[in-house]
Amino acid sequence: MKIFSIFIILLICVSCNSDVKDTSELYAKSQSRDAIIERSGTTFRAGSDPEDMKIQMQDAQNRLRAGGGLLGKKPADILSLGGDNKSSANVAAVGLPINPYLWRGSLETISFMPLMSADPFAGIIITEWYTDQQNDNERCKLNIFVKGVELKTENLSVSSFCQNLNANGNWVDQKVNDENNTKLENAILNKAKKLRLSQS
Repeated sequence: MKIFSIFIILLICVSCNSDVKDTSELYAKSQSRDAIIERSGTTFRAGSDPEDMKIQMQDAQNRLRAGGGLLGKKPADILSLGGDNKSSANVAAVGLPINPYLWRGSLETISFMPLMSADPFAGIIITEWYTDQQNDNERCKLNIFVKGVELKTENLSVSSFCQNLNANGNWVDQKVNDENNTKLENAILNKAKKLRLSQS
């Protein structure tokens, strides 16, 4: 029962974030040059001249603006979902292989959790371990998969992983109730629907 307390906290955080109109882009979390390089996954060539370094740095920032980019960079407006009143058709025309509302809804719903990676090409979001400040003996992480271009339940999957800290100081895996994953999926779907309605 104890492991479910962190899920209750997660769901409370999700509900608190459900009406947030927008969140800062992921790249805003990385302000220093070293942090941008580390989070983007860009390979910097040793001995590059200043102009080449500038280009590589721009590539790193573009990757982060696109929500990561394990498979490459993507234009920043892909995730904006038409913030300047572009239609969803214009967004789809950019070539994003997944539903942009599910993608952005996922990122906004779990914005309180630290991200390990977010790849809009593959539709995969992986969080770091999240520990609530009130109970540092439990932690959870999420894997979110957006699998299609239509906004429907079948195109979204959430997998959660939780651990407890035992007396020996080791993290031990705990069984996760599938119902909790379903609740998170529903929260993301509701957020995605609100985003789509706001663009119509």
